Amino acid sequence: MRTVATHLVEALVAAGVRRIYGVVGDSLNSIVDAVHRNKKIEWIHVRHEEAGAFAASAEAQLTGNLAVCAGSCGPGNLHLINGLYDAHKTLAPVLAIAAQIPSSEIGTDFFQETHPERLFLECSHFCQLVGTEKQMPRLLQIAMQTSISRGGVSVLVLPGDVASSKMTSQELEHPVFRPRPAIQPSNSDLKKLADFLNDADSVTLFAGAGCAGAQEEVTQLAKTLQAPVAYSFRGKEFLEYDNPYAVGMTGLLGTESGHYALEKAKAVLLLGTDFPYTAWYPKEARLAQVDIRAEHLGRRSKLSLGLIGDIKATIESLLPLLKSKRSDKHLKSCLEKSRQTEKSLSRYAETSKNGQPLRPESVTALLSDLAERDAIFTVDTGMAAVWAARYVKMSANRRLIGSFNHGSMANAMPQAIGAQLAFPNRQVISMSGDGGFTMLMGDLLTLAQYELPIKLIIYNNSTLGMVKLEMRVAGFEDYGVDVKNPNFAKMAEAVGIRGIRVESAGDLKSSLQAAFRHEGPVLVDAVTDPNALAMPPKIDAKEVAGYGLYLAKQTLHGRLFESIDELKGNLP
Repeated sequence: MRTVATHLVEALVAAGVRRIYGVVGDSLNSIVDAVHRNKKIEWIHVRHEEAGAFAASAEAQLTGNLAVCAGSCGPGNLHLINGLYDAHKTLAPVLAIAAQIPSSEIGTDFFQETHPERLFLECSHFCQLVGTEKQMPRLLQIAMQTSISRGGVSVLVLPGDVASSKMTSQELEHPVFRPRPAIQPSNSDLKKLADFLNDADSVTLFAGAGCAGAQEEVTQLAKTLQAPVAYSFRGKEFLEYDNPYAVGMTGLLGTESGHYALEKAKAVLLLGTDFPYTAWYPKEARLAQVDIRAEHLGRRSKLSLGLIGDIKATIESLLPLLKSKRSDKHLKSCLEKSRQTEKSLSRYAETSKNGQPLRPESVTALLSDLAERDAIFTVDTGMAAVWAARYVKMSANRRLIGSFNHGSMANAMPQAIGAQLAFPNRQVISMSGDGGFTMLMGDLLTLAQYELPIKLIIYNNSTLGMVKLEMRVAGFEDYGVDVKNPNFAKMAEAVGIRGIRVESAGDLKSSLQAAFRHEGPVLVDAVTDPNALAMPPKIDAKEVAGYGLYLAKQTLHGRLFESIDELKGNLP
């Protein structure tokens, strides 16, 4: 008998889906059985549904194809919600199957009853309950097409009895479509943008993930305008490599040179970025913005001009209208500031001295040097993201993903699972703080079960580092941020994964090389300095006062020498 579940699985396969991430449960039984009988798709058994949603998000981001996760009724699909928020904010095309209690029991406060069609509304473009089998073809088609076309999440709420019922309708059983139109502003709008740029004495380009696939065009635009290119964290992987105009990131995780390039410009052109932190936008410069999504225009900063367009197509049409700028004074100043910034950062990345804790900067810089040129890096939110932003160097084929818009902890390892399954022959490196790693630590077993050769790098500093820094700059003594960790390497060995613990700088390089040579999964437990600080590109008077207040409290409570050691440890 061809059931609704059978139709669902066949339609997913036809759409190019090769795996579903989830935890099996009774309300999913007919779907799991349909997967089992179909040889073109696989059920990936994660240990927590949140990990499955993050894995699907990573797969969708890296491939551009639809990825799927599933959760059983009630608590099962509720666990998906954090990973789905991440996928939706990242515009990753993900379909979530939220199983539901028997349809006859909905509304009776039945065991495990929730209302996913309400709960998932905020983190999806499309979220509907499949009440009868006749609805299934159309709702499934809309869900898949919406995720692929708009980028983001769709949710189908599917009662177990409906999923196992006989399929009678064949309405709308056709492929999903993947239109990629080249959208650009009107000729009159392009002329306005050209006038805006031609009239400015100095221009900085600030670019984001919307520049994916347009690196060559952005570089040509920078050359024509003699403009430095600063970028957001999500823009780093597309704009840092082979770019003689790149000057780094801005924002809390960024560098002084990226911030400098924005502050010193007379005009700034925002390209494919929805960078959310308004305090980091320049106060004096005039701003113009180009984005494929109209709702992004002007919602972060005051604009002189806002245009809708695909970045690649827009720049191609804009370039003939521009006058090549003769003066490179602004560009040279920003590039010199970038060289100074790199020199300063490299001092922090120097190998730790024997007897001193490992510096996370040196761990990351060496990791970047040793990794493959097409490695995929996944990075946790927090201090691990800071080190990745500043020390992982991109190349044409490297990828760098994290929870950059949603800002969730615990994303790196499950995202690495999705990345490795999608690209089994590429090196995948997960960078986690000890806090983020332990939140979804159970899915270390998923690596062992599927023998995924992921390299897990744990920055083990026994503290929630970013929260500690935030407390200190606000003038608080850090409290509640210390964590008692096991020996993660031994724990990995206990579940069948090679574990390597690094406590000495002299062992770091050989340990990372051994991890990369090993064919299976490896966990590297790097015991790093808990007092390593990630200083932002700019520090205002309130932050200085707050940190001074923290030091005063430390002294009053008899911890003066700890404060002195901490300050010494952060001097390059």
